[in-house]
Amino acid sequence: MKRIVFTLSLAVILGCGLSAAPAMADRPVLGVAEFTNEATGARWWRRDVGWELSSMLANELAAIGAFTVVERTNLEAVMREQDLGSSGRVRPDTAAQVGQLTGAEYIVLGTVTSYSEETSRTGGGVNLRGVNIGGRSANIGLGGSRTQAYVAVDIRVVNANTGELAHVRTIEGRTSDTGVSLRAQRGWIGGNLAHEENTPAGEAIRAALIEITDFLECEMVLQTAACRATYQQREDTRRERTRSRLNF
Repeated sequence: MKRIVFTLSLAVILGCGLSAAPAMADRPVLGVAEFTNEATGARWWRRDVGWELSSMLANELAAIGAFTVVERTNLEAVMREQDLGSSGRVRPDTAAQVGQLTGAEYIVLGTVTSYSEETSRTGGGVNLRGVNIGGRSANIGLGGSRTQAYVAVDIRVVNANTGELAHVRTIEGRTSDTGVSLRAQRGWIGGNLAHEENTPAGEAIRAALIEITDFLECEMVLQTAACRATYQQREDTRRERTRSRLNF
């Protein structure tokens, strides 16, 4: 009797383990290529910023646990050889090779297509001895000015085995802040972007990366009608806003 109970318990444990294994195996395997820039106003874009943005997005994707993310060291040489950063595509004749060499099922390509900042005077804040102090708890600025930053990133997800585009979307990130003189440090940006720590530009970039992560999770993992409807509504709003600025 004890042997039967033990056998049944073992079967249950193994069954749970086997049912959990496919869940891990089914996670999409992504590689994030070097970002490129087409935005003339992106003053923060410098050498190697493209790979820094790639690493930041890879960290966001890995953090939510919905994807398996290929290490940058497994990607960089292949990306440069295939010129994926500048071409924005995987050639069909080399697609299978890219997938095999990197271990990625999909390659995420990002291009910064628009960046802008607007600064305006404001009467907000507290005046102490003639000095106007305003800001948020994590971002304290001196002076009565408000800076708004906006960034747009075109995302293309390429099937690394076929070279076909699996997903395409323009993702926006925006934020506003008060002043730039005194700032607390939160330590999430390094390298050439370190000087953008807690600036409106830096926070707009982070907002865009988080939005990209949520979009990819929706399209590639959750795949629910509700989340897709949300992103389609955001896309429709973005397109309508862009259309309203054009003169035909």
